[in-house]
This record gives sequence, structure tokens and C-alpha cells, in this order.
Amino acid sequence: MYVCLCKAVTDKAIKQKVAEGVSTMRELKMCTGVGSQCGKCTCQAQQILHNELVRISDASLELAQPAA
Repeated sequence: MYVCLCKAVTDKAIKQKVAEGVSTMRELKMCTGVGSQCGKCTCQAQQILHNELVRISDASLELAQPAA
């Protein structure tokens, strides 16, 4: 789904950038342009960024825990 219509940025593109190491809105804006035109997408983009960072963090914690 398109998050930023002005710059044609999708939720998949945001998730891909997070997988590549993007961890802040500033970095996301620099590499995709999201939120740099009209700004209506900023809240949704930030939520997707946050959710992906939490998901990656949770997955890392699960892998780090020793098996019981």
C-alpha cells in the first residue's frame, strides 16, 4: 500500500529500508523522501517504522534466548 503518494513510497519500501538498517525518520526521509513534500504521510510512516523496529527487536530477543 502506498504510504506517501507524493514520493510513491510503499509500506514494503519502508520495511525494506528498516531491514537495511534505517532506524529513524530522518534516515527514512533522506533515503526515500517520505514526509518531505506535503507531510500527510509522516504519522503513518513513523508508525510503520516503529512497528518494524519492534518486530526486528523481538525477533532478535527470541533468537538470543537459550532453549529451555
